[in-house]
Order: sequence, then structure tokens, then C-alpha cells
Amino acid sequence: MIISVINHTNGQIADEEVQAAIRAINRQIAGDFAPYWGMGATLRLEGRSRLNPNKHSVADMRGDAVLYLWDKTDVPGARGYHSSNNAGVPYGFVFTDLCKRLKESWTIALSHEALEIIGDPDVNLMARGPHPLHPRQTVFYCYEMCDAVQAESYQIDGVDVVNFVLPLYFTSGEERGGRNDFLGRAHKGKTLSSFGVKPGGYVVYFNPATGKNEVFAIRNDAAAKRRITLKQAAGETRRTIRHQNFLSVPPETSVADKN
Repeated sequence: MIISVINHTNGQIADEEVQAAIRAINRQIAGDFAPYWGMGATLRLEGRSRLNPNKHSVADMRGDAVLYLWDKTDVPGARGYHSSNNAGVPYGFVFTDLCKRLKESWTIALSHEALEIIGDPDVNLMARGPHPLHPRQTVFYCYEMCDAVQAESYQIDGVDVVNFVLPLYFTSGEERGGRNDFLGRAHKGKTLSSFGVKPGGYVVYFNPATGKNEVFAIRNDAAAKRRITLKQAAGETRRTIRHQNFLSVPPETSVADKN
């Protein structure tokens, strides 16, 4: 898979900076992600046909999927641009102003979106697992590579990239010696459990009992709740819009709590 990266930040981020991030993320994909998941891709920076993108400008994407660096959290405008120019193509948005509000590097967001496009290009995969609060109840977790551990990052060539879950994360059993995320950092003496979350992260799942998408985060995790609130306000373009297409109801915006 070739993932086209298009820089629509209007000078906020220079192409040279984007190229440095792309080199690091390509190393992450090839050296860290693909050996565990057996799936890979290459990010490639493309040019721009117009200084100010609009729905009628020529499409700049030349790969199999596209990631837009967008300078404003302008979801209707951003979505309209994609739908008009690259309809049906797997995509993601990195909103640089949202990254600033989250006090998070845009390179982490770019890494996050890239890994999740690889893992679930059409945002239509789910894994059967136990309800986070009621283990005897079955729910269906969105196949997201980074949400549960998105507050954790590491560096490649001085560039911040996101942590990600491993295949065993989406299994109900805790295998002896198994690892559920790449970094394997312990929190309060415990590493990540299957279908669990780390501080600052959250998971989205479809609950057949309610017929809705629901969100789970650790109790009193202010960072996770702030991230959820800001992303929902921004529309969480790739995930929320596609999920609304696949499900009969919009995502539930409440957050479940757990000790």
C-alpha cells in the first residue's frame, strides 16, 4: 500500500519537516509494526495542485490511500474536499490545531492515522470481546491499532511516533508470556490486558444490547476524557463518519467508567 500524504497546513509545517516525519514513520511501519501484524505500507509526500484546497480542485492523491495534514479542524470542509476528489479511497486527517489543543505532536497523530489505515483501511472491522464493565456480555470492538495506548509514544530518529497494540490484544485470553502492545510499559505494576486501555487512551465498541457505539476509558482519567471530547467535537472524521455509514445509529458520546 502507498499512502499519499498531502500537506494542507498553509505553511504551518514545512514539507521538509513532513519528509522527516514520513521517514521515521516508514521506519516504524517496516521495523516495528509489520513484523507483528504482517501488514505494511509506505508513506509518500505528494504535491498540491492549489494553495487553498477546495472541493473542485484537482486531486493530489497518487497512492492507494491518503492522509491529509489540515491546518484547521474544519470537518465539513475537509470531508467535502475528500469526498469530492477521492471518494471511496481510504483516508485520514491530522488536524494540526487539534494536536496543539491536545498538547501533542502532529507526528504522533500522523503515525496513529497511518497505522490505523493499514490495520483497517475501510473502518469496517470489529473484534468480538467482553464488555469492559460486564464481562459476560459480548460487544464488538472497533479494530483500532492505537486508541487504547494513544497517550504513549516513543522516538525514531528524533521523531515522536505512537505506541500500538499487538494482535494478541484482540483475543479474549491472556496467554502466558503474551504481549498486548509494542512498548509493554507497565502502569501500577500491570501491563495492558486484552481489550484494556492505558491511561490517556480509550476504546470504542459496538454494544448489541443498546444498538450504539460506546466509549470506555479509565475512571477519573481526565486526559482521556479531554481527548474524547475534543475529537468528538472535531467529528473524528475518518472513524465517526464511516461508522455512521455502517451502523443504524450515531455513536454514543457518553464515557463508561471502571475502577
